[in-house]
Amino acid sequence: MADHYYTNQPSTAHDRKIWDTQLREQKFRFVSDAGVFAKGGVDYGSRVLIEVMDIPAEAQVLDVGCGYGPIGLTAARLASRGHVTMIDVNRRAVELAQENASNNKVANVTILESDLFSALGDRQFDVVLTNPPIRAGKETVHAIFEGAYDRLQDGGALWIVIQKKQGAPSAKQKLESLFREVEEVTKDKGYRVYRAIK
Repeated sequence: MADHYYTNQPSTAHDRKIWDTQLREQKFRFVSDAGVFAKGGVDYGSRVLIEVMDIPAEAQVLDVGCGYGPIGLTAARLASRGHVTMIDVNRRAVELAQENASNNKVANVTILESDLFSALGDRQFDVVLTNPPIRAGKETVHAIFEGAYDRLQDGGALWIVIQKKQGAPSAKQKLESLFREVEEVTKDKGYRVYRAIK
C-alpha cells in the first residue's frame, strides 16, 4: 500500500519541488517533496483558508497537520508579535516546514513532529488552524476538532477548511456540538471555511 501524507515516515522516493508564490500579499518560496500533502504547489483549500483566516498580531497560533508549512508560515507573518506552533505526524513534512521557515526567514515558529496533539503538553492557543487530513478518516478529523477545543483559550477560534463533498455538513455538525458559535466564513469551488468560537 502506498504511503499517505499522514504516514509518520513516508518511504516514497524523494521528488523535491521548489516554487515561488504569494499568500496574503507576502512572497514565499516553498520546497516540497513526495510523500507530503499537495507536493506540487499550495492546494486550493489551503489558499481559501489562508485568504480569510483572522490572525491577530499578538496571537499564539497552532497549525494542526501543517504539511510543508504554507498555512502556518503565513500565519506567522501575520502574527508578527505572536508565535505559531506547527505540528504534523509526517516527519518528512516537519523537516520541510522547518526548511521553509528558515528559507523564508520566519523565526516566530516552533515546528514539531506530533501524533495529533501529543507533543504539546497542556499549552493553550488563541487560534487553531487546520486543513484536516480527510483521507485519515472522520474519527481523526473529529479528534482534531476535540483536541483544538481543549487547547483553545476561552473566546479562541478554530478555523478549518473542508470540501462539501468530503464531509463539510457532518464536520459542521460536530463543530456545533463542541463550540458555542460556528460560522461559515466563506465558500469557494466546493470548499467551506468554518470559524468555531470557544
